Amino acid sequence: MFGLFKKKSEVDKLQNQYDKLMKEAHRLSTVNRSDSDQKYAEADEISKKIDALLKK
Repeated sequence: MFGLFKKKSEVDKLQNQYDKLMKEAHRLSTVNRSDSDQKYAEADEISKKIDALLKK
């Protein structure tokens, strides 16, 4: 209840975006492999951003 108005950190936002992209890449892997690879590449870039933020 008290976390209702708590703002998400940048890492939390990026993690949610990463999770969403990985789910989409997995779903597309059975339909369109090139789109799946593109989503996986986007997720990899977000993963690198998360690592950079955590190292600071």
